[in-house]
Amino acid sequence: VSLQELMQPESGANGTAIAEFILLGLVEAPGLQPVVFVLFLFAYLVTVGGNLSILAAILVEPKLHTPMYFFLGNLSVLDVGCISVTVPSVLSRLLSHKRAVPYGACLTQLFFFHLFVGVDCFLLTAMAYDRFLAICRPLTYSTRMSQTVQRMLVAASWACAFTNALTHTVAMSMLNFCGPNVINHFYCDLPQLFQLSCSSTQLNELLLFAVGFIMAGTPMALIVISYIHVAAAVLQIRSAEGRKKAFSTCGSHLTVVVIFYGSGIFNYMRLGSTKLSDKDKAVGIFNTVINPMLNPIIYSLRNPDVQSALWRMLTGRRLLA
Repeated sequence: VSLQELMQPESGANGTAIAEFILLGLVEAPGLQPVVFVLFLFAYLVTVGGNLSILAAILVEPKLHTPMYFFLGNLSVLDVGCISVTVPSVLSRLLSHKRAVPYGACLTQLFFFHLFVGVDCFLLTAMAYDRFLAICRPLTYSTRMSQTVQRMLVAASWACAFTNALTHTVAMSMLNFCGPNVINHFYCDLPQLFQLSCSSTQLNELLLFAVGFIMAGTPMALIVISYIHVAAAVLQIRSAEGRKKAFSTCGSHLTVVVIFYGSGIFNYMRLGSTKLSDKDKAVGIFNTVINPMLNPIIYSLRNPDVQSALWRMLTGRRLLA
């Protein structure tokens, strides 16, 4: 890259003068890096192990061959994908002591992160719709939530999330990066890259809010509407036992929804803040590490069906058909 090109970064349509970014990671102090490595490795193993165990239990246990567990199995696959986008690269950088990330690798990470998080958004909505049909429309539930419908909901979730992730990645590739290339974070994401661009990010930020409203706002509204109907239907159940059973199937899902959307909104609604602080890293840990790790814990701890299936799988016992 010539000096003239560096001095005039705006001249190229989508040229970028920076070949790599420097990710500062979570901690600067060398003494704390082994601690971060151990914690992240532990979180990664727990998340992958927990989610794959739930997936295996759903596949081998006939009792769990229902729409709710079909979606939960898909959610487990997503959680493994989501944590695998960020944590292994953090671990390898901690081992190699290299902080540089090629420009292309940064955009690839951005794409896959938004792909998995986007599918998560829609899957949680499909699960809310499933609970709505099961509790509010029990007579037509089996026809309205047939295997075809389940597969179509999952396919549509992937298609919408893919479009969203591709849109952001292409829009990001149009920006010029010519000056500082240091990112005070442990993975590449939109807010961090916006701050390093030497071309205007106004359109990108507008795009993020507009698409974010469709990607997060619409699913959130549908989840809220579903649960208003569910709550109204459950409150009409005469027996306390019946109410408890109906609410228990929704409790796990609602917990996951609140954590997922809470951390996501906090992360992307703070784009106006000029300096990225350690708070952003904490939110990043929540989005990429804690959320995927919590899902199997929440679903297995609160769910006797999953617990018994896991127990049978671990002890090698099978249900007598």
